[in-house]
Amino acid sequence: MSIQRIGIIGGGQLAQMLAHSVKHLGVQCTVLDPNRACCARSQCDQIVGDYDDIESLKQLARGSDVVTYEFENVSASAAVIEDIAEIHPSTKALAVAQDRHIERQMFRDLGIAIPEYEPIDGLESLESALQSVGTPAILKARRLGYDGKGQVLINDPEHGADALSTIGEVPAILDQFVAFERELSIVAARDKAGNIVFYPLAENVHRGGILRVSKAPAREVSEAVDIQAQDAARKILEKFDYVGVLAVEFFQIGKGNAARLVANEIAPRVHNTGHWTIEGAQTSQFENHMRAVMGMELGSTDPIGHSAMVNIIGNEPRPGALDAMPEAFVHMYGKAPRAGRKIGHVTLNASSADELDALLERFTRVVG
Repeated sequence: MSIQRIGIIGGGQLAQMLAHSVKHLGVQCTVLDPNRACCARSQCDQIVGDYDDIESLKQLARGSDVVTYEFENVSASAAVIEDIAEIHPSTKALAVAQDRHIERQMFRDLGIAIPEYEPIDGLESLESALQSVGTPAILKARRLGYDGKGQVLINDPEHGADALSTIGEVPAILDQFVAFERELSIVAARDKAGNIVFYPLAENVHRGGILRVSKAPAREVSEAVDIQAQDAARKILEKFDYVGVLAVEFFQIGKGNAARLVANEIAPRVHNTGHWTIEGAQTSQFENHMRAVMGMELGSTDPIGHSAMVNIIGNEPRPGALDAMPEAFVHMYGKAPRAGRKIGHVTLNASSADELDALLERFTRVVG
């Protein structure tokens, strides 16, 4: 393996898990993050600097054989890296993921089903869109929205002005509300030679716009739905000559043989709905991402039994709460507790779906 030094823009928990995933391969990682106490510093070296600081970005590139990133809101300044070192995934995919309207246009261009929507540039266009899209509808800021931030449900067209004010009167899109059966996501990886591997679909439960639980493999997935998800991910990966891990989130409409998917959004990086792969797959999403950007062969994505990932949000479990559950794999990120903040996750793994449900029920009682 020729590449042994990887730079990562961002030093949060995703970078922490990326760096840890390749320690056994002898790979050295360096993160760029302005926070001297960032999560990833426990696993690798750190350059303390802002994400858009040109000199810090150049320093990261000069000390790396390849550069990647842990979040999609990377500044356009990162383009300076391209003259010094490889950067993966594609910055073109990054630009699309940063803007919901451009993202929606990409889905349409690729023939991937999406909810009905309209771009919004002010109150007049919002009022018009509310008439065409109808209510309920969801107003979403075009940029910088995550974990439910920058989104407002509109049940009454008369409340358009208030909704626009709530998101800061920024450019937005208006999505038709989708009456979905469940939320699913697919995590895929593509290497430099164009080979693609897929992890099983995960079923996700959100509350308050924040992911709470992912279960994989998702149950009762028809062959048609599986093919639709893989086909959508493949089209996006190939469009951008993408290298690394990509996640695509979907809404499932209908059940059984009538089930179909509509795409919600992409994440051009490792993703929360793929955290289960650390203990629940032959090769984690984190290691496969790093393998891809280094030009290595991708590892197997086969699941190990049935897994559930539960986010730890706001506060840590009470001391000793999980001592009686050796089946629980606990990952704490080193973040200070704060309302609505993801400070860790727990993975539960079982040999059957029924056993996993029993573990989840027990886990809920234990941490309750």
